[in-house]
Amino acid sequence: MDRIFSGVQPTGDLHLGNYLGALRNWVRLQHDYDCLYCVVDLHAVTVWQDPTVLSANTREVTAGLIAAGLDPAANIIFNQSQVPQHAELAWIFNCVARLGWLNRMTQFKEKAGKNRENASVGLYAYPNLMAADILLYKATHVPVGEDQKQHLELARDIAAKFNNDYGTELFPQPEPLILGAAARVMSLRDGSAKMSKSDPSENSRINMTDDADTIARKLRKAKTDPDALPSGVAGLEGRGEAANLLGIFAALSDAPLADVVAEQGGRQFSEFKETLTELAVSVLAPIGEEMARLMADPGYLDGVLADGAGRAGAIAAPILDEVFDVMGILRPVALR
Repeated sequence: MDRIFSGVQPTGDLHLGNYLGALRNWVRLQHDYDCLYCVVDLHAVTVWQDPTVLSANTREVTAGLIAAGLDPAANIIFNQSQVPQHAELAWIFNCVARLGWLNRMTQFKEKAGKNRENASVGLYAYPNLMAADILLYKATHVPVGEDQKQHLELARDIAAKFNNDYGTELFPQPEPLILGAAARVMSLRDGSAKMSKSDPSENSRINMTDDADTIARKLRKAKTDPDALPSGVAGLEGRGEAANLLGIFAALSDAPLADVVAEQGGRQFSEFKETLTELAVSVLAPIGEEMARLMADPGYLDGVLADGAGRAGAIAAPILDEVFDVMGILRPVALR
């Protein structure tokens, strides 16, 4: 069976964009692939993290994955730092990747901004660790958003260079899986900006932990324009807020956007928002309730992560042994 690897940052505040753009698709993939889903805490510490918040967020994200529908028995769910082979292979890839490749990574430029000289080495080498995450399991497919495609291309380049340097076919070329019409859910306050936890306004996003009343309040306050909803997709041009709310409705109802626009066309926003709220609450409120239940039992969540780490390590260890054997790196038998 083909193998999927994907990771999620333990930054807390999982929101509607995370659910529609990633988590829901992961749930749909879980019975057709051998799946590993990783809470990437080593990636998180490329910028400073409050230790208490980091551990709480790791558990919250784990709860979110399970509440969204991922079965810990059918999938491997773990946090990255519990499988040390990630860091070991990342160092090897630091020695394979070229500076020129990393210099082209647009995400580093965006995150470091004008303060590039004060950015951590970890933030700069982040793509090498991401390549290690994927290739450590010889993953064949990676669900990615548009903003991660460049990193996956780097992972493919690293795999090809390692194989060429050592005359082996050890690493596969992982393929991207870009799924879902609602991969980019926009802010409820600005239809031109991506929904994000970093937005200072809580009303810009629907969090997966929000209850029914909170979901309803945020949707009532969602920014709109004065015109009625268009009757065709072409009418969404230049109407970012209308496009966003209709896109969210289409994604939550698993319907083509064109069908939703035709069905809802001509309605006033106030009327449409009531329909959207009813749908959003029916889908998201049970997830929030389940997250709250799981987060009240941190021992269970820690057990899921520990079990997943053991299963992930059982796959990772022999593959890293292959890497070291190919490279001529000697290790004590006890570590093999």
